[in-house]
Amino acid sequence: MSPALPSSSTTSSSPVIALKEMVSRLQRENSKIQELLASLSFALRSFNNLNQFFELIPLITCRVTEAEAAALVLFRADGQARLEQLHCHASDQCPNIRAALETATRTLANSVGMAAIDAGSDRPQLEQLLDQQLRERLPQGIQFYATAILVKDSRLTERGRLYVFSQQPAYEWNETRQQLLQVIADQTAVAIANDELALKLRDRQRLDRELEIGAEIQRRLLPHRCPKIHGLELAAECRTASWVGGDYYDFIPITYGLSDQQEIEQGRWGIAIGDVMGKGVPAGLIMTMTRGMLRAEALNGHRPSRILQHLNRAMQPDLESSHRFVTLFYSEYNPQTRILAYSNAAHLPPLLWRAETGMIHRLDTYGMLIGLDPRSQYQEAEVRLQPGDTVIYYTDGITEADNPKGKRFEEEGLAAVVKEGCTKGLGAQALLDYIFDAVDTFTHTKGRRSDDMTLVILRVIDQ
Repeated sequence: MSPALPSSSTTSSSPVIALKEMVSRLQRENSKIQELLASLSFALRSFNNLNQFFELIPLITCRVTEAEAAALVLFRADGQARLEQLHCHASDQCPNIRAALETATRTLANSVGMAAIDAGSDRPQLEQLLDQQLRERLPQGIQFYATAILVKDSRLTERGRLYVFSQQPAYEWNETRQQLLQVIADQTAVAIANDELALKLRDRQRLDRELEIGAEIQRRLLPHRCPKIHGLELAAECRTASWVGGDYYDFIPITYGLSDQQEIEQGRWGIAIGDVMGKGVPAGLIMTMTRGMLRAEALNGHRPSRILQHLNRAMQPDLESSHRFVTLFYSEYNPQTRILAYSNAAHLPPLLWRAETGMIHRLDTYGMLIGLDPRSQYQEAEVRLQPGDTVIYYTDGITEADNPKGKRFEEEGLAAVVKEGCTKGLGAQALLDYIFDAVDTFTHTKGRRSDDMTLVILRVIDQ
């Protein structure tokens, strides 16, 4: 009896079952890969520690590429390579792979002139040499593949390499595995960029805090209110363009032989305004130094010209080495005689509005910048003020303020506003606000300044 032949339905169903199993297996593998990549994306969003994220990279790389080992190598800023993480999935070659990686990176650092390898055209040579060193040190039969970790800052820079290793002869480096490795390398690049941005943000926050403290110290060094000086009405304000400014003004009581507050108010007073060339922290530091040294000189009881001469000689070595200079106008007012004696070290001359004539005069003398030449000599002059007379001290942030058309406010604009305000009979504080408002109106930038602006208003009142 002949054996029974299989039915046609059984024969035709076997390929269908095999195809279904293949499709099911591929779906499971694809689902596994998607879950692994999703886990990596979650880690990228959640981990604050970059090293924790790096630990996952070789592990997930092994699983999605079905390799036996994977390694993350990073390049430092000085051009050297460092083995960051290595993961081996049940591979007896793990010690050999680690030894090859460590030796390759170490040999590269010792043999290549790292000082000559910068972020320019020599950078690609580093990756080629590293791959070559690794190829020479891996045991025979182990194949490896790599992709670049590219971080974009000012330009696209290779910051490391992601390696996979296999000793299986049938292992195929197909397009799918290449794409998966590239996805992981790109996420690694994003993690590096995010960490560097976070570091820059923390540095910026720390710097902002230090600048805030510096600005607070500078505000405390400037007079927090105008003093009471017999026969004068005063107003003053410094509006800085940044956290710390280079403008300076001060009221210095000449207190020798004076015992109580009334005597101090009726005694002589030094009134100063200055400007350090430059802005920001360096200018603020020089301004602080100028304040301390000027006060010490003023309290010695010297005349204004002698004070500027001594100050110039004392500060010149430090200012010369910093490549910065100071303009300074120093005056001394005697309430008993209403005489204002003054000397100018290349600062913008204050404006004097005479109440009797309605005319504006410039208070100026010859003198070089503080710190330019230790042999500089300074002239001195004096003027007797009358009730209603007003003196306006200012810095170049006022006259050099420009409008959207590029036209500057200039001394003529300031003089016109001063004359208008004084003619209206404005007091010292009202005139100060009037001038600032006029500058803001002219520039169309209320509250935003490109340079520090300082005003000091001195108005003689009839006692």
